[in-house]
Amino acid sequence: MAAPRLTFPTETTAFLRDLRQTNERSWFEANRARYEAGYLEPAKAFVAAVAPALDRIVPGINAEPRVLGSIFRINRDTRFSTDKRPYKDHLDFWFWEGDRKTAGSGLFLRVSPDAVIVGAGAHGFSKNQLARYRSAVQDPGAGAELAGIVAKLERGGHEVGGLTHARTPRGVVADERNERLLRHSALFAHDELPAATATSPTLGREVFARWRAFAGLHHWLVHHV
Repeated sequence: MAAPRLTFPTETTAFLRDLRQTNERSWFEANRARYEAGYLEPAKAFVAAVAPALDRIVPGINAEPRVLGSIFRINRDTRFSTDKRPYKDHLDFWFWEGDRKTAGSGLFLRVSPDAVIVGAGAHGFSKNQLARYRSAVQDPGAGAELAGIVAKLERGGHEVGGLTHARTPRGVVADERNERLLRHSALFAHDELPAATATSPTLGREVFARWRAFAGLHHWLVHHV
């Protein structure tokens, strides 16, 4: 079945570009109507539009057209950051299975003035998730399955991220088959598309092609992590 014909209005990317230039609360409040009409409403419409086709790729996946559902807040948490800019200059989406707070993997999309990024997986594992991940990688069957998934993704030209250790962490037993995967503390696949894709009629086709390609990695993480 063909992917939904989706696109964002030019107002979405224009708002994000302007916000990047003047990332201040006074500017945001003066442009709140642009935020509502050019950012928030298109975001809600996007989630509602992708939900049926997304459910065919990952049955039961959550696609909630609201902020703190599938739409991330635009406000940045600056409490522990030296970067005190109050707002994100990109639009993030997240689709997950089970409980949102504890989901070990999801499908994601970012729209920014620079690029459209499409992906799936986990950008970080909790302590318990990391323990389950390493145990699964060390299992001959599950580990071989994941190695095959990652190899196929990389042969297809997709980027696999989350490799954070230069060598196997202390106390982790590895062999030549799983050593690379055991150096991950996150695992995700993603592709970066041109920024113009956001406002192109090809957006739906491009996004769903990636999510279908990444579904195997997502399923493995959900099952094992």
